[in-house]
Amino acid sequence: MSRTYRRALTIAGSDSGGGAGIQADLKTFSALGCYGMSVVTALTAQNTVAVTGIHPIPPEFIAQQIDAVMEDIGVDAVKIGMLHSSEVIATVAERLARYRVDRIVVDPVMVAKSGAKLLQDEAVAALRAELLPLATVITPNLPEAAVLLGRSISGLVEMQEACRALADLGPQAVLLKGGHLGGKESPDVLYIRAEQSFRVLTAPRIETANTHGTGCTLSSAIAAYLARGYGLRRAVEGAKAYMTAALRAGAAYRLGQGHGPVHHFHRYWG
Repeated sequence: MSRTYRRALTIAGSDSGGGAGIQADLKTFSALGCYGMSVVTALTAQNTVAVTGIHPIPPEFIAQQIDAVMEDIGVDAVKIGMLHSSEVIATVAERLARYRVDRIVVDPVMVAKSGAKLLQDEAVAALRAELLPLATVITPNLPEAAVLLGRSISGLVEMQEACRALADLGPQAVLLKGGHLGGKESPDVLYIRAEQSFRVLTAPRIETANTHGTGCTLSSAIAAYLARGYGLRRAVEGAKAYMTAALRAGAAYRLGQGHGPVHHFHRYWG
């Protein structure tokens, strides 16, 4: 009897340094037992220090990539990362609706770890209106959530209020990442709209400069677990544990002169 793969697709930008974007997503999919596929939305010239160039992919070719994957291989879950313009967002949203994809993780990437801007201002409205309503879960950090809501967020109480407001934009669930709060622990808040339930997920803060690609890795880990059939809560918990372990293992390494990557394959070699 033939076996089937768990199929995970990333729709995101390419990171020439390998620590974030599609490269991080594919590493995460592989580490967590999924067959990874990719739709490239932009080429970036970047390393651990800076993003020195962005080359957008035309929306028509992005659509062509999605069609090629969907019409032959299909998907069990999709992770969405860098979508730089309103036209690209509209294209991706239309294709996901056309193919009735029902496990979608949206990481609203806006700024690189180096500080480089990755999302055009006019694209924020398109992200809110067209893509968030399709999402199973969105995974913004505090600055990204602040842009989406138009207000600052600090502390767990405000994080819970922000989760409700973000859920009102249409996603089934919100995982609001609290790493920017500081402190000895890194708290994330998971809100599931249908249940109106909150869960605070905490992990010890790991002192390391190797944090490049953490958002990409966490969201793609959620997508991988969803592709494997996990329920949303269990998928998020598993992804948080994987991310924490990858951060801890990666802290021992030195790569480049800036923010190095996490160790995606810490379970297999170290």
